[in-house]
Amino acid sequence: MSSSAEYLNYILDLLHEVPAPTYRKMMGEYLLYSDGVLFGGIYDDRFLLKDVPAAREAFSTEQVPYEGAKPMLLVDSENPTLIAAVVDAMLPQLPLPKKRK
Repeated sequence: MSSSAEYLNYILDLLHEVPAPTYRKMMGEYLLYSDGVLFGGIYDDRFLLKDVPAAREAFSTEQVPYEGAKPMLLVDSENPTLIAAVVDAMLPQLPLPKKRK
């Protein structure tokens, strides 16, 4: 099952305090970026964050986004300020995007 555009818009509204949020549609799901750094995604209408220490401090429910993937953390809050603070704390703990040749 793929994620709906309506759910994407709902999550983008929650991310309005995150610095430079963008997304990329991939195989019916959405990858979420801040300043070009991948921090999470929308999978089957579930908002998931990469499992790094900063995200684990706020969210602890693990979910597998798709078969064979590493578990991610389910965002169970509708507080834009909390979500922005978590994403901001996550960014230094995530790898920078690889340069394309």
